[in-house]
Amino acid sequence: MMSKRKKIKYLHEGRYVAEVEVEVEESEASWSPTLGIEDACKLDAVRDALRNGDLVAAARYGKVYEMKAVAF
Repeated sequence: MMSKRKKIKYLHEGRYVAEVEVEVEESEASWSPTLGIEDACKLDAVRDALRNGDLVAAARYGKVYEMKAVAF
């Protein structure tokens, strides 16, 4: 039996974090849970956008946060 569910993935690059919703497939196979190819490409695109500082492109896929140190 295979089931799909939504999951939030957090991608951290430099001082930014993106919150991206993906769909994972769960089954009784040993490689479970897995991502579909579209969601894997979406995560790669967000990661690349964050690395390049392109926050507009990263925000197309989810929320983007800036991390700041609160103690030194």
